[in-house]
Amino acid sequence: MSAPALGCIADDYTGGTDVAAALRRRGLRVMLFFGPPDDGFSATDCDAVVVALKTRALDAGTAVAMSLAAQRWLVDVVHVRTVYFKYCSTFDSTPAGNIGPVTDALLDAAGAPATVICPATPEHGRTVYQGHLFVGEQLLAESSMRYHPLTPMTESDVVRLMAAQTPHPVKLLSRHHVRRGAEAVADAVRGADGTRHVVVDAIDDDDLDVIARAVEGMSVVTGGAGLAGALGAVIHEHDSEPVEFATVRAPEGPTVVLAGSCSKATLGQVAQARERFSSHRLDPRTVASPADLLAPARAWLGEHLGAEPVLIYSSAAAHERGPADPVVADQLEATMGALAQAAVEAGARRIVVAGGETSGAVVDALGIRSVVVDAEADRGVPWCSTTDHGVSLLLKSGNFGSPDLLVRAATAEVLT
Repeated sequence: MSAPALGCIADDYTGGTDVAAALRRRGLRVMLFFGPPDDGFSATDCDAVVVALKTRALDAGTAVAMSLAAQRWLVDVVHVRTVYFKYCSTFDSTPAGNIGPVTDALLDAAGAPATVICPATPEHGRTVYQGHLFVGEQLLAESSMRYHPLTPMTESDVVRLMAAQTPHPVKLLSRHHVRRGAEAVADAVRGADGTRHVVVDAIDDDDLDVIARAVEGMSVVTGGAGLAGALGAVIHEHDSEPVEFATVRAPEGPTVVLAGSCSKATLGQVAQARERFSSHRLDPRTVASPADLLAPARAWLGEHLGAEPVLIYSSAAAHERGPADPVVADQLEATMGALAQAAVEAGARRIVVAGGETSGAVVDALGIRSVVVDAEADRGVPWCSTTDHGVSLLLKSGNFGSPDLLVRAATAEVLT
């Protein structure tokens, strides 16, 4: 079998599942790896490989080093033709990075002169027009992302956001230019005028298709899951035979739902799950230290884990939780990871997780390094079959999914 055409580097774990789902939806067989893989890892019988890191909120130096390690593995070991740096469609970052520093490092390593900056993912309501990023009908800086506890987004102009993160020239390619076609876009992205980063307008899937055809074959491409999916569709056009995916049934064994995101979408999903399942809340306001929440939660889990799904959550509206505290957040994530480990040791075989940081904590605690990406429960939220743990995972970004997602995921007989 030939080498996978596309290798993606995602800056968090649910970003990895999001882009993996987008590629699978276009007919590509996808393997997903968590953390920087070493040379002993192999990627076989797949068309695309995704390496999910946890670099979004790290210092720039560490994020760059981890991303370069992933790029080296994808290029030198897997032999992909294109490396795709996937960041969130809301361009989550601090003023110093890490989107700019990582993109510059990947371009330097590849010897590439320029690339596109394209966070637009219209299916999730993320669009870019005149360089401004919209979340639904709101500008990014006027959306709930303005109040994100780790990466508050107070600027909507992607050109300005990117220019603050790189010493290299940044320019805008307007939708008017995009509508001129793939060749015109490709000409504008070749770096002939010295511009290294080209922010591209995109408000619908037709725009993404044009951009994907323009960047096909480039050594480094960046964007959200929207452009990755469009690029996957272009790659799939070259396949001689369509891929048929087997039906995946839910594994036998208990189911645990773990929710840590405090996004509006997750809060609604948790509310529905609480109506259906036995639940236990992790509330750091009730203890002297968040670490004190683990023992009673583990005891509760031992008493309730069985035939019916159970829910453990720290998700809460702003008025029900204290001020944002990174230390408390880290301890809650560690608690969730420990509870996931205890659940699997007790026989749980289906783990549903809501929240990017919570997903990272759970995957790391379970020691899961690679999965095969199965069908989606909702757009951007795929099931993942672990390759050596016998566990089915669903890792959900906080903002993703319909109100009944957690309930459906916990009770489905077929993982679709």
